[in-house]
Amino acid sequence: MSKATYPLKLPLSIKKAAQRLAKEDGVSLNQWIAVAVAEKVGVVETAAEFFKKRAGKATGKGLMRFLRTAPRVAPEPDDAQG
Repeated sequence: MSKATYPLKLPLSIKKAAQRLAKEDGVSLNQWIAVAVAEKVGVVETAAEFFKKRAGKATGKGLMRFLRTAPRVAPEPDDAQG
């Protein structure tokens, strides 16, 4: 596995929290951050793939056609803009 370095600047509060969590996990801060980034990449890529599959061959035209047939009702009180 090739490795690359990246000078990471974190807010002090985030760094302290990450250090605490890394210590609790018994790993270095570097390893903890690498795993956290890998987890986030996995979540984002999985979500992107999910939505791509879910969209299928849908187009903007289909969405507009669907929206034109939506009932015209007032939003629920909790959904109205304030």
